[in-house]
Amino acid sequence: MDKEKRSIKLAEDKYRSFLHDAEADTQWRNGAPPNFDKVNLVFEEGRTKTWPEGSLEETVQNAVKSWEMELSHKTRLQDFRSINPDNFKLIVNGKEGLSGEETLRMGSYNALLKNSLPQELKYYKAEEESFESSHNAFGSAFPRGFAWEVLGVYSGPPTIAYKFRHWGFFEGPFKGHVPTGKMVQFYGMGVLKVDEALRAEDVEVYYDPAELFAGLLNGPLLSADHEQLESSERSTQTTPSNRCPLH
Repeated sequence: MDKEKRSIKLAEDKYRSFLHDAEADTQWRNGAPPNFDKVNLVFEEGRTKTWPEGSLEETVQNAVKSWEMELSHKTRLQDFRSINPDNFKLIVNGKEGLSGEETLRMGSYNALLKNSLPQELKYYKAEEESFESSHNAFGSAFPRGFAWEVLGVYSGPPTIAYKFRHWGFFEGPFKGHVPTGKMVQFYGMGVLKVDEALRAEDVEVYYDPAELFAGLLNGPLLSADHEQLESSERSTQTTPSNRCPLH
């Protein structure tokens, strides 16, 4: 790392490293570091596990939150500190791994939801979505954020196996569907391989996307006039900075 680079205190967040001590020249997607106060509140009110400070479970939980934060809010892989950019791969449900640059370009939603189902059977068409449109869609559905917790850790580094829960409240429209206000959640497993500096090299995620979409597609379709109004209102709003992808 360039010795002339300096760290700058940007924002405090007790669950995410590399946010409040980012390098001064870090490039943020929205021009400034994100704020996670809303989703942190959803997490604290709805989590089913409270891990001891310094435990392996808490360490893994915060590491994944930090990785997700960088992926969603930093625009250059060189600014990432939670992964090893030379060896990184994201593997979802056993599919071919994506490199760090590929994952950054696609965005976490598209990377995690891409599948090979026939077009008529797809709940969500990742290949037709951009980074921005995917985050807008899920940020609209979960205006308070999409919280994530570790339910258990079954092995320590360098190969960390864990179980997770992801949840949020469907309080905004999603792809033309009326929000129900109900909790939407799903469960999954992950395998995180880290290097000697505890940077992620392989991130494997296994889960059933149908658990997520069962809640999001449960509401009736919006009328054409209502959908047009919602779209117009969203286009005039600043993209919230606390939108969480699937991790």
